[in-house]
Amino acid sequence: MIKNIDKKAKAYALKNAIAYEGKAQQGAVISGLFAEGLKKEQVKDIIKEVSKIVSEVNKLSLEEQKKEFEKLEKQVHERETREGLEELPNSSKGVVMRFAPSASGPLHVGHIISNMISSLYVKKYGGKFYIRIEDTNPEKVMTSCYKSFKEDCDWIFGNVYKYIIQSDRMRIYYKYVEKLIKLKSAYVCTCSPEKFKKFADFKEDCPCRNNDFKENIFRWEKMLDRKKGYKQGEAVLRFKTPEGMSHPNPAMRDFPLARINLTKHPRQGNKYRVWPLMHLAVPVDDIELKMTHIIRGKDHMDNAKRQKMIFKVLGKKYPWTAFMGIIKFDDLDLSKRKIIAGIKEGKYSGWDDEKLPTIASLRKRRYKSEAFAKFAEQRGITEVDKVIKMSDFFQILDSFNK
Repeated sequence: MIKNIDKKAKAYALKNAIAYEGKAQQGAVISGLFAEGLKKEQVKDIIKEVSKIVSEVNKLSLEEQKKEFEKLEKQVHERETREGLEELPNSSKGVVMRFAPSASGPLHVGHIISNMISSLYVKKYGGKFYIRIEDTNPEKVMTSCYKSFKEDCDWIFGNVYKYIIQSDRMRIYYKYVEKLIKLKSAYVCTCSPEKFKKFADFKEDCPCRNNDFKENIFRWEKMLDRKKGYKQGEAVLRFKTPEGMSHPNPAMRDFPLARINLTKHPRQGNKYRVWPLMHLAVPVDDIELKMTHIIRGKDHMDNAKRQKMIFKVLGKKYPWTAFMGIIKFDDLDLSKRKIIAGIKEGKYSGWDDEKLPTIASLRKRRYKSEAFAKFAEQRGITEVDKVIKMSDFFQILDSFNK
């Protein structure tokens, strides 16, 4: 355990109280103690004492707090986390940011942890915060998401400017496909996946890569043709990587942008047969909605590189981007697939079952959205991954939920 932990806890409580008009938060004190070396498994042993110290500090006047802090200032670690959100560059005129969940299952605490900070920055600087529902993979769309996402996001964020549904924007994506083909930055490939993989592995051009504009437009129209068009799996639209098929990262070599999928879409029915993949829909939407800043999970680093390529060939400036580390709960799997399976098996009563960390459940358990905002502010923008027990996480969250 940390030496002189009582003094250190009081010092952090005083510092936090002074920064927030005389009212310290228990979660802020615990975050400060983490900088001192406190282990997550030790939180339960000191939580009551910290709560008592915070209560005592909050009874003092602001002037008394300042005098007490002068005596204990040296107890505060130099690497203590900053108070408030760090500044974003190029934000003086406001920011446009987004959260883009896939309509394939319920929103849960992991979504809040990764995306609350974007909502907070829009509140800080002014601007627009979009919720963009990604539903262009027909076989994975759950129709209940359209309603539940709005209910969840209205509650947890409170500042959604507009809800965007990707399947309603298909004509926009098609327009950009034609732009990319005209710029010689996209082509329709009819090679089998296995054959194309061999070309990519050997850094060789696929024969389709050298098709001229006329041939690519013909093939694109054939992808769209309901009567005489390609069958599902026979053709895919690919981005023509500027560095060519010798790009050092195999994942960047002429990645796919759109494919034929004949599955009936829950929202659009059989209106469309060619569906955009992430690497087409995401950059198009970010351009059209004029995103200025993007904060996303660091598991999207390669995706961001692909999307940046598309911005470049279209002559657009890529938004300022930062990545968030993943918080993994070692005693709970947040997989949407497993949550849905658990509901079907009767393990959970529904998305709002109190055993689940879904947003619907958190709202039902009377958590306040402000508690998550305080957690996100304390964490800030960081690429550091963390493994934590769900009970420890909620213990910290409970300290904010007052």
